[in-house]
Order: sequence, then C-alpha cells, then structure tokens
Amino acid sequence: MTKPAVTKETGFRHFTAAASYSWAGFLRVLREAAFRQELGFFVVSIATLALVGATAGEIVVAVVLFLGLFSMEAMNTAVEEVIDRISPEISIVGKHAKDLGSFAVSCMIAACCLYLGFVLGKHLFFG
Repeated sequence: MTKPAVTKETGFRHFTAAASYSWAGFLRVLREAAFRQELGFFVVSIATLALVGATAGEIVVAVVLFLGLFSMEAMNTAVEEVIDRISPEISIVGKHAKDLGSFAVSCMIAACCLYLGFVLGKHLFFG
C-alpha cells in the first residue's frame, strides 16, 4: 500500500495547522488594495457607530456583516488567482468567474452600507 502524499493532521495539530493556513490567507488578502480599503471602511464604521451611541447588538451585527465582506473579498481573490493560474489568456469563462466574484463583494458592501445607513439614521434622526 502506498503512503498518501499529504498527511492529514488530527486533534490539536489539525487546529493549529488550520489556524496557520488562515493566518497565511489573511496575510495574502492584506496585500490586496480592495481589502485594505474595506478594512479602513470597517474601522471608520465601527468608530462612527460607537460615536452615535449604537448598542452593543448593533455593533455586533455590523462586525458580522464586515466579516462576511472580508470572507467574500478573500474568496474573490482566490477565484482571481485560480483563474489567472489555469487560464492566463483572456477567456469568457474566466471573465465570468471574476465578474461573479466581484458581484458577490459588491453585494456585501451594499449590505454593510444599508445596515450602517439604517443604524446611523435611527440614532441621528430618531434617537
């Protein structure tokens, strides 16, 4: 019987391996200008929510939405990297994949903006 090319970790070793992969992914997406802009948007948004007196629950929802945005940006970057690797020439399939990833990110940005607009409007005009 042949030995598998990759040995799967189990237990605590699996946890630490997964954490190191996640950290590497964070460092990779941090090199993307779009992610850094979204990170700045997050910091400004949370500070603004705190300044207008948003509740802890409202801030938690904003954090969850931004985590969704960050994960969409990471997945969009992953799609772009895979497409660029397997299809370096311009192809309609590659374009569609990249456009769909971009649309997913745009939807999350819209969700964050709608929620922030709702909470800020509530506290500034009806608070």
